[in-house]
Amino acid sequence: MLPVSKTFGPDAVRAAMALGLRRFGENKVQEIRDKAAALSDASIEWVVIGHLQTNKAKDVARLASEVQSLDRLELAEALHRRLEIEGRSLDVLVQVKTAREDTKSGLPVEDLPIFLQRLQAYPTLRVRGLMTLATLSEDAEEVRACFRQLRELRDRSVAAGHALPRLSMGMSADFPLAIAEGATEVRIGTAIFGRRS
Repeated sequence: MLPVSKTFGPDAVRAAMALGLRRFGENKVQEIRDKAAALSDASIEWVVIGHLQTNKAKDVARLASEVQSLDRLELAEALHRRLEIEGRSLDVLVQVKTAREDTKSGLPVEDLPIFLQRLQAYPTLRVRGLMTLATLSEDAEEVRACFRQLRELRDRSVAAGHALPRLSMGMSADFPLAIAEGATEVRIGTAIFGRRS
């Protein structure tokens, strides 16, 4: 389970840490920067789960332990260059767009095989798996189909020789469906921290 602390302040993160949580997902790099400064005495792994602009690569390379929203080569290149400067490497998940909404980010499904091949050129990026956001729908089967598609993509990619043990899919509203379809990690915000204002 990845607790998603976006929009909640350092006090909420400390309360979650008191329960034994150490990894926290954030949508915005600015929030990671602010919270990392406020919580500099704590040992926290920050995970970027939101759409990431290339101009944020410097902060990500310095502060994050993982990016779950890698979806284009220009971002991979920017992260790789900054990680080389920092002398670090980073776990990454490839975000694949399985939902139909235009508002959802992610690599097009058909581009995944070549994208995984090209990522091998960036040794600072440790590709660990895939991530998706399901369609926002009351139709459980439609939601579940997004998760199923990601699992099937992962299985085909593994058969093609890629090691992808992780599937990050499912949030507070739909995580049981994601787990049923093989999620290895669910991103939970509201169900832990409460509703956002």
